[in-house]
Amino acid sequence: MPTHLYSARTLKLPLVQCILAVLAAGSCSTALAQSLTIGSHNVAVADPTIPAPPTTPCVVPLYTNQSFDNPSGPTPINYTPPAACPGPWQKVVLSIDMSMLGTNQYDRTGSIWLGGAILYFGTTQEPSVAPPNATTWHIDRDVTDYSSVFTTAQSGHSDFVNYVEGQFDGKLSGSASLYFYPVAHRRDHDRGHDHLQPRPDVVLSMNANQANGTFALNTTTDQYTATYTALPRNIERAYLDVYAQSQSNDEIWYSCNPNDQGSLSFFGCNNTAFRETEISIDGQPAGVAPVYPWIYTGGTGNPWLWEPTPGVQTLSFVPYRVDLTPFAGMLDDGKTHTVSMSVFNANGYFSVAGNLLLYLDHGSKQVTGSLLTNTLSAAPTPKVVENLTTDANNNVTGGNITVTSKRSFTIAGVVNTSHGAVKTEVDQTVDFSNSQDYSLPANSEGENIVQNTTVDSTTTRSNGRWNEVVLHEHRSYPLKLDLGFFQQTDGTFQQYSDVKEQGFRQSVFLQPGFGMPTSASLDNTFKGNNTVLYTATQQFNGTTDTYSSQDYRYKDTFGECYNRKISSKDNALTGWVDGRGCWLGTNNLSWRDQFSRYASDAYGATVQLLP
Repeated sequence: MPTHLYSARTLKLPLVQCILAVLAAGSCSTALAQSLTIGSHNVAVADPTIPAPPTTPCVVPLYTNQSFDNPSGPTPINYTPPAACPGPWQKVVLSIDMSMLGTNQYDRTGSIWLGGAILYFGTTQEPSVAPPNATTWHIDRDVTDYSSVFTTAQSGHSDFVNYVEGQFDGKLSGSASLYFYPVAHRRDHDRGHDHLQPRPDVVLSMNANQANGTFALNTTTDQYTATYTALPRNIERAYLDVYAQSQSNDEIWYSCNPNDQGSLSFFGCNNTAFRETEISIDGQPAGVAPVYPWIYTGGTGNPWLWEPTPGVQTLSFVPYRVDLTPFAGMLDDGKTHTVSMSVFNANGYFSVAGNLLLYLDHGSKQVTGSLLTNTLSAAPTPKVVENLTTDANNNVTGGNITVTSKRSFTIAGVVNTSHGAVKTEVDQTVDFSNSQDYSLPANSEGENIVQNTTVDSTTTRSNGRWNEVVLHEHRSYPLKLDLGFFQQTDGTFQQYSDVKEQGFRQSVFLQPGFGMPTSASLDNTFKGNNTVLYTATQQFNGTTDTYSSQDYRYKDTFGECYNRKISSKDNALTGWVDGRGCWLGTNNLSWRDQFSRYASDAYGATVQLLP
């Protein structure tokens, strides 16, 4: 089936594509991407929806048509497990529907919590430029890894805050439900059923009080610390899902300058354009979580740029998963332990949260072990180079500022399990660079930003005999962004935001001790442009040159493939292309999560990879 640009008003996966998908991979998911409408100003994203198993889910509403306007506090949630769908579950999906009705409102931050664990963290879309219709969007989150939270009745809360006052008349409301899919029984050779990949046995929030939300880190020295007094004694593997969201003065941290340059930055912030999340256990460095440059729908001072398509992960942040398994032996000693999080160069402020995921040794009540190697330093040592030109009054007229940071480390540990001694070694290199160019035309101010973070990790797990598994992962977070405000010769003004690239890229290569090597890759890229026009008295006078695109691609060695590229102009969807690079030009994602399941069987833990 050839790749082509769809011009129909709406699109859903047609039957013929489903048949081809079955021929290709033996399975079919008919809800691979959200339906789209040409000409619509409503939210349009290229991300795939979560492929659903072929079983009837039990649906547990968390809240329905809840208003989040002028709240007196978080919305309470009272959860009871679905009696008709007892665990274990094939898949658990958090489904969220949001609505913003009005003509003007800020982007808002929201989170959903249950049993102290954070299930969702993201921001909202601002109202459409074409009211009176509400701006609506849908979010799916695969929360299967948090299944242990859902096995008992839990209290929780939804923490969206939206103030309706004066000209900000946008009203925010939403609904959220959990979908529990029973185990799917296969009709082929797998002994009549589909075995489940390993899931964390215990999920622990970093919040001491389940009623708490995210935590604010204002400076480098601020710490968000969780104290655990009664951890299980048979922890075999441990991970930390980390959220670090920039807020307030830190919102556009990738544009910040060294402190000696004062307010040179287009947004007037300091501490350089470098941020990094540090993880420690009992005060000892334990891992690094690079900060992704999320851009919100009011971001870069230009809300018109993000309609109908927001930036990468804007509406639903993806946490960074830190492998803490080398410390498992330490955590098994029955003593009190702390896990802490800080953000290097935080400058008022970062909103952070974390879930600790523990896999237990089911064949032993107590596991022993130790940390063998740890070369991770407590803090990075970024290098700042200022190469600026100035006029006679010492005003900056051009040049650039760069900040770079690169560090490599090895952390290794061993646990003596019921199935032998297992050694885990994490070798990682985190490389960051940011360049801000101030060589702009006369009568203008702004900066051209080129940033990239790359993470190269090699994790080796060995039982000391022949079963060695090696996982290689590469991530990159490219950002190319031009920001400026300049005066025309007629006295009018223009403010431009040109996102040449905002990307999230991830590739994984797995070499198991036995079996074939496998790989998977993901590329999610946004590009867009908008120019805001102002009169000579700096009154808003419309916009021009408004367009954007998002290109989402996934592929693995199991034949699963997904690609959708969507495009818009003048804040309306203009078209999309599906299936480029996929077999017969057809998108296909299996509900079986074939790469993740294979990695779990061979590697012993869930690999964090979208979709």
